[in-house]
Amino acid sequence: MKIEKYSFKSESKQLLNLMIHSLYSNKEIFIRELISNASDAIEKSRFMLLSKEKILNNNIKYEIKIYLDEKNNKITIRDNGIGMTKKEVIKNLGTIAKSGTKNFIKSIKNNKKNNFIGKFGVGFYSAFIVSKEVHVNTLSIHNNKTKNSIIWKSSGDGKYSIEKSKKKNVGTDVILFLKNSENYLTNYYTIKNIIKKYSDHIDIPIKIKKYNKNNKTHEWKQINSSEALWTLEKKNISKEKYINFYKYITNDNFDPIIWSHNKVEGNIEYTMLLYIPSKAPWDIWNREKKGGLKLYINKVYIMDDVEQFLPNYLRFVKGIIDSKNLPLNVSREILQTNKNIETIKKIITKKILILIQKIDKKKYITFWKEFGSIIKEGIAEDIENKQIISNLLLFSSINTNSTKKYLSLNEYVKNMKKFQKNIYFITSDNYKSAKNNPHLEIFKKKEIDVLILHERIDEWMMNYLTEFKGIKFQSVNKFDETFDKTINKNIEKNKKKIERIKHIATKIEKILKNKIKKVNITYRFSETPVALTTDSNEMSTQMAKLFSAAGQKIPKIKYIFEINPNHKIIKMISKISNEKNFKQWTKMLFEQAILNEKGSLTEPNKFIKRVNNLLTKNIS
Repeated sequence: MKIEKYSFKSESKQLLNLMIHSLYSNKEIFIRELISNASDAIEKSRFMLLSKEKILNNNIKYEIKIYLDEKNNKITIRDNGIGMTKKEVIKNLGTIAKSGTKNFIKSIKNNKKNNFIGKFGVGFYSAFIVSKEVHVNTLSIHNNKTKNSIIWKSSGDGKYSIEKSKKKNVGTDVILFLKNSENYLTNYYTIKNIIKKYSDHIDIPIKIKKYNKNNKTHEWKQINSSEALWTLEKKNISKEKYINFYKYITNDNFDPIIWSHNKVEGNIEYTMLLYIPSKAPWDIWNREKKGGLKLYINKVYIMDDVEQFLPNYLRFVKGIIDSKNLPLNVSREILQTNKNIETIKKIITKKILILIQKIDKKKYITFWKEFGSIIKEGIAEDIENKQIISNLLLFSSINTNSTKKYLSLNEYVKNMKKFQKNIYFITSDNYKSAKNNPHLEIFKKKEIDVLILHERIDEWMMNYLTEFKGIKFQSVNKFDETFDKTINKNIEKNKKKIERIKHIATKIEKILKNKIKKVNITYRFSETPVALTTDSNEMSTQMAKLFSAAGQKIPKIKYIFEINPNHKIIKMISKISNEKNFKQWTKMLFEQAILNEKGSLTEPNKFIKRVNNLLTKNIS
């Protein structure tokens, strides 16, 4: 029989070597991974027969069988699922971690004490942690008539071989030749306990061949309860079982924060078991990866990652949906047009949002750090639940004085000053830049809290979050004509000062006429001579940055040039009679304001030269 030899790609070799020699805190979960693969193969077989509208043979009894060979230190895990063709064997077993290989390698190197098995598509390769050699004999359902199977072999040394063979039944045998140090794994009770721990809930019988000393014969003993966990009564499911089931369907090593298990009856009958994870997956920002729910019809697996049941901003939610009302020959196209899907989606979305609200305060901070930025997407995406989502939002602010301390909008509103009419916020590239922005000077002085928004998504979100409980949001970066009237008790006195300095504003406006919209005299600042604001209808600086980063053309922003008449520099230049000198000071102050607003200048060398020239004039 011809044997074909192959090598793993260089990254895969490195990954396989790391897996075999890295320190895992729990080797036994290789059983969970291989049983999970066998279960998936059986579910795919069920679905293929159903989707092609074939009549299932009642004699087919799907099961997973485990052979323990203590004499030869060998374990065989057999399923009668869909099997694999040669092409599928090379694709599935010849390429380790088809996506995210580099990230996975980095994860192992950085923290070898964690279990990374099951992530990045490497579950099968956990077998090499306990095995010196692994064989896979598989017969695809497509080759059932010919009985032509494929045998895959590897010693975990970066190479593998493939050869043709014959196999009586469709399905896959995974044969593990255990390392001498792992011979305890051939013990019946050891494997039984591992299966009960990790795979008791699988809706497929898992059997082990056991020797009966009384009648001196071998007999098959079913180990797992073989019940779909979500179909059981909640009162009969322990917290530990819920958590183990979550880890089984997600391959997550961390416990979920909270979960909800409900059965809905009526015109649409379905069961949902929904989990909120405590850690975001490595690819959470891949918006092409939709959903996290598995779809079943009457306990029969249909598909993974069903996007139609979840809005995109809740894509981190994991769980099961099992319905009796959807057609068995369900396809993605049918799901998209089926009215029942929209109804279920609305109910699930509300259920998840309510579930998130139930998370206790301490755990909610953990949740927010992991998924807060994603939740913010919902403000624009889900108009129907906008108010509920608004209640979930957390912010840093002037008063929290930290990126690790948060307050909700309800807390902000509760702490508002009596004279305060708006919810104030500031957007910036980062927290430090926002916190030290000159626009906050008056707010700090008047002890008015301001929300500090420093994530990229914030500027986009605030275009849709315009009010909360009837109170409007106001950006401190935007021109606000009514603000002075709200906070300034000496408005009449300042009017006289404004009249006296109006000629300066007019001179500045003429010099900068092509660069600004207008000059405004303000008393917002205490330490800053000048700053820029945008008009209420103008694109903000932060939004312009986002558009620019995305490669989109943006219109030129004409800023409002705010000057502080109480500042020493403004008082000083108001006395300058030399037009050329006054012009240099005006341009320097404008460039200073641009630098403060944008964080950069188009021609920084000109600014530096201008500053140096002005400084040298004052050196005796």
